[in-house]
Parts: sequence; C-alpha cells; structure tokens
Amino acid sequence: MSLSLGYLLPTRERIMVGVHETSEILDLSSHADNIGLDSVWIGDSLLAKPRHEPLALISAIAGRTKNVKMGTAVLLPMLRNPVLLAHQVATIDQISEGRFIMGVGTARDVPAIRNEFEAAGVPFEKRIGTMLEQMQLCRALWSGEKTNWEGRWTVKDAELAPVPLTKGGPPIWSGGGVPAALKRSARYFDGWFPSGPGNGNDWSKSWLELQGYAQEAGRAPDDIVGAAYVTIAINDDISVAKAELDDYLASYYLRPADEIRDQQYSFAGDRAAVTAWLNDFVKGGAQHICVRFTGSDDQKQMDELARMREQW
Repeated sequence: MSLSLGYLLPTRERIMVGVHETSEILDLSSHADNIGLDSVWIGDSLLAKPRHEPLALISAIAGRTKNVKMGTAVLLPMLRNPVLLAHQVATIDQISEGRFIMGVGTARDVPAIRNEFEAAGVPFEKRIGTMLEQMQLCRALWSGEKTNWEGRWTVKDAELAPVPLTKGGPPIWSGGGVPAALKRSARYFDGWFPSGPGNGNDWSKSWLELQGYAQEAGRAPDDIVGAAYVTIAINDDISVAKAELDDYLASYYLRPADEIRDQQYSFAGDRAAVTAWLNDFVKGGAQHICVRFTGSDDQKQMDELARMREQW
C-alpha cells in the first residue's frame, strides 16, 4: 500500500512567537510542492489557539502550488455559516484544481474552546448535529442543482456558483475515536482523520471497527480513506527529543504535556524509532499521515519527512 505523507504548516507556532506575516508559511508550502510531499495542512481556531484563518491561507497556497494537496487539520465548520462555507470551499476547490481536502472536527471540550464558541454565538452542546447538517447542506449546494433547505438554516431556490471542480465537492474527512465518531465517519464522510490517543496499533483497532460500521451502513470500506494526524520529535539524543516534545505540547496547549500525550498520537525518538512508530500506522492500513513536528526548522523537517517516505 502506498502512503501519502503530509506536513502541518506552523500557523499557530508562528503566532506564538509573534510572527503574524504569512510569507514564511507560503514559502514552506512552495517548498513542500517542490520536494514532492503529498500534502500540507493548516489548523483552525478562532480565539482559543490563535492562528491564521485556514481557508484564506489555503486559497493563497492553492494559487502558488501545482501538485501538493492541501487540507484543514481540522476545520471547525460550526463556527461558520454553511452557505458561506460552501461558497468559499467551492472557490478554493476551483483555485486548487481539485487538490483540497476538507478535514472537519467537533472540538475538544475545554474552557477555551467553549469560550470560542460562545464568542461566535454558536451553542457548544449542539455542535455535532450542527456539523452534520452543515456538511449535508454544503453537499447539496455543491451539486449545482437548485437547493431548498429547512433546518437550522433556511435556503430557498438557491443555486451556488461556482460549483467545485471535484464533482459533488471535495472529500470531507472527520476524526474521533469513540464509537459514535467512528460511525459518523463510516456513514457520512470520505475519510477518517483522528489525532489519537495511543499509537498505530490503537489506530488499527479503531480502523477495523470503522470498516465494520461502513459495511453495516451499506458502504464499501475501501471508499473511506484511513488517515492519522501525529506529532513527532526527532533527535539522535532521545532524551532531548522527549524534552522537546513535552515542551512543545505544554506551550502549545497550555496544559501538562503528559495529559496531551494521553489524548493525541505523539512520539519522540531518533529517526529509526520514529520511522518504526509511524510504520505501525502503515501496517494497520493508514493511507495518509499528517505529521506535526515540534522543532523550529520547518524546511529541514520537511526534507526529513521527504526522506522518511523512502521507508515505505
């Protein structure tokens, strides 16, 4: 099985050190395209973890790259009006010539994210049902047919243009590892894109469970992409790598590192150990892995990721 490797662009990390300009991010996306990485990814947060707005930045990336795919890891669609979101995404899919992947999530239940939802005027407790209806409405609008909708939003005799280049709209990937999340991905989405907890063996067990849910829903499991979002630190000195991972997670989330490690796929070690750890995902059936590195030399890390592809 061929593996696609993607790189999480450091939008949050740049804001954390006071760099608000986008030129470095755009240059990194071009470098990823030039060295043949499969994808670049951008996270999303309105106020909880401030960063660049992902759809605007992805649009700029789409306009200056030719081959690399680009996606959201992950977008919180609940913070956006779905009609506007459908319009934005259709335009991005045209600009990128079908290279956009729409990763979506339901948000972790922590105070900062609850405050973010409140600031956006969105009920946090209704977020899952809101997201599912949003994605259904987006797909209806992307069809190019006249759309009428009665639900959380009212749409009358609407015809969205442009339609996406990808027929029916870009692929939508959703994460989560609890049974309800696995069932959602199996029934409604084009890919499963979790961020933990555990390791490749844990991912594989959930992947097999999801495939069973897909069959129950009358879908072919092969129609769903198995993906993962992981955080890694690489250093020949393993103790340094582990310290770097802990420092990164604690400063990024403002919570204890061991708490975050228990929630997300993360690993620190030398190159051989990291490659072996990632290989457990591949052996379990993962087709696409988005890697978030903990260091500060992003171009060097991209080059390392491109070299690691040679292991598969």
